[in-house]
Amino acid sequence: MLTRVLHISDLHIGARAARPEWALEPLLERFDPELVIASGDLTHRGTRAQHDEAARLLRGLGRQLLVVPGNHDIPYTFPKRFTRTFAEFERHWETTEPVFRSERIVAVGLNSVRAWRHQSGGIGDAQLARATSVLHDGGGALRVAVLHHHPIGAPWRSRKRPVARRGHLLSALVDAGAELVVAGHIHQSTVAERREFEVAAGGEHGVVVSVAPGLGQPRPHRHGEARGLHVYEFDATHLHVLTYTWRESSWELTARRAFARGTRALD
Repeated sequence: MLTRVLHISDLHIGARAARPEWALEPLLERFDPELVIASGDLTHRGTRAQHDEAARLLRGLGRQLLVVPGNHDIPYTFPKRFTRTFAEFERHWETTEPVFRSERIVAVGLNSVRAWRHQSGGIGDAQLARATSVLHDGGGALRVAVLHHHPIGAPWRSRKRPVARRGHLLSALVDAGAELVVAGHIHQSTVAERREFEVAAGGEHGVVVSVAPGLGQPRPHRHGEARGLHVYEFDATHLHVLTYTWRESSWELTARRAFARGTRALD
């Protein structure tokens, strides 16, 4: 039986050019996802009104949610940026590092936002230790780690630096048993699998790293930023990543990638 997860990112609610004219209901009805992941930048300037609107939109989907903050979800102005960094986000979501557990999915959020860095982010060792304890208890469920800042980058968009110590981060998550690492931030879709960029000696645990395109377009004329999202479909042996792009009034499937779970090879 297939289980599905819908992954959205970078809504940028509050930006004039990022109004949510896209409609998620057709995809929700078609795929009936067990979980919706929102990997940060729900808002554009982190204001109370923008957080309220983003929360109404996400809760209105009527699905289980796992939501982490992005660098745009904290106050843009001083001193609130440092004194009330996550107050508005936590008012709706309680924590910046949520956990979701079910029979088929174990997902853990990692807060990669740092108030003193507007674009780049990082994950500390204490955060990784906590994520490790959650993922180790995942059993046969799909084990997912969620953060905002990208661990890998699209080759045509190199100005945004990936999350700090990404090699250490990915190694720790692999050792913890993560099968899927998802992020956003760069407004472009990119997907890679561990065995595509690591020399394989046999028996490696497969890990898919997936960066979702953005739903919002705060800078609509910037080259190469499509509106889109990812859908993950999986069963006991396979994981599929489906990329959907919004084209004027409907969603179009633009890519479908298949990966083997665990140490298996694709059939």
